[in-house]
Amino acid sequence: MPHVVSGDARIYWRSDGDENLPPLVLANSIGTDFAVWDDVLPRLMRHFRVIRFDTRGHGASDAPAGDYTLEQLGNDLDAVATAAGAETFDYAGVSLGGMIGMWYGINKPGRLRRLVLCNTSCQMDPQAWRTRIDTVRANGMASIVDMAMGRFFTPEYVERNSIAFQRVRNTFLQTSATGYTGCCAAIRDMQVADDLHRISVPTLVVTGERDVSTPPAAGEFIAGRIPGATTRMLPAAHIAASEVPLQFCDTLIEFLTDPPVETEQDRYDYGMARRRQVLSPAYVDARNAAITPFNRRFQAFITRYAWGEVWTSSRFEDTTRRIAVLSMMLALGRWEEFEMHVAAALRAGIEPAVIEETLVQAAIYAGVPAANTGFHLAGKVIEKHRQG
Repeated sequence: MPHVVSGDARIYWRSDGDENLPPLVLANSIGTDFAVWDDVLPRLMRHFRVIRFDTRGHGASDAPAGDYTLEQLGNDLDAVATAAGAETFDYAGVSLGGMIGMWYGINKPGRLRRLVLCNTSCQMDPQAWRTRIDTVRANGMASIVDMAMGRFFTPEYVERNSIAFQRVRNTFLQTSATGYTGCCAAIRDMQVADDLHRISVPTLVVTGERDVSTPPAAGEFIAGRIPGATTRMLPAAHIAASEVPLQFCDTLIEFLTDPPVETEQDRYDYGMARRRQVLSPAYVDARNAAITPFNRRFQAFITRYAWGEVWTSSRFEDTTRRIAVLSMMLALGRWEEFEMHVAAALRAGIEPAVIEETLVQAAIYAGVPAANTGFHLAGKVIEKHRQG
């Protein structure tokens, strides 16, 4: 596992995604580890090289005894970025991660390109954190887990008891009490409010309309102190990346990425690149070679919009989008397109079992006769693919 030494602690970090994409560093909240980003990682990797790390005292990072400071945590972030080779980077942190981001933006602005502060505050009640420290030191993490989950998430989300929720809860229980209380001390002693005006990078403050830990007013206060900062409120509690991952990603991607399309030619070029990626270069080259004056405008149209707008959206990952297309083509009886997308899915490494599951579900919702035809045609395409 990759660790970097920062002061008196080894900090665990990892990098995911294409090294050629711009780096985005993510920092977790207190009581979680970097797995708190798992729900949004696949989509973010379409746009960024994602660098995550376990905050000091959490996950696989060391948990030295004693109180921690925001300066220590900010220096940990700096060490991770250096180890990852990210000379400059975008940064998004939730809760404690947002506090680290504020400290970093004040003290080390030269490495930041853009800053996203999620569900965080620049000043909290010190006595509340002293009480929490005393409780955890006396009774352990289990003594506050239900309180913490009730602040992390809305009651409806807790009630659903999803796998994502269970992961966050289990991580909280497994967090070192020493590391947790060390970070509690950093929050207790935080003093960044008076220096927020020194943050000079483009900044977005994300709030949750049902966040009781760091209410929207706390985010508005931060944004009001940072020159040019903007805000966005999401329909969630404290950890929006788990509760509303699609809207959370929309928000980050919109703020952190430049629009890939400015002209119709840009849209066409973007769509053609995506079309070749999804259907394979050989297939697309053959189709392009068959374009005639009669269908040229139509082919350009579908390249610009089917591929340059719909298929380039990262809201669905590719397997989900392929399943949706296969289901719709089957239901509508568009068998030529159905076979084309079965073949493209196989070339992209989609297992035949995924196609089988799609057709079984289609039998319920689109009818057995349509599914029967789908199995027949898909079976032929699968056999041809196996034979090479």
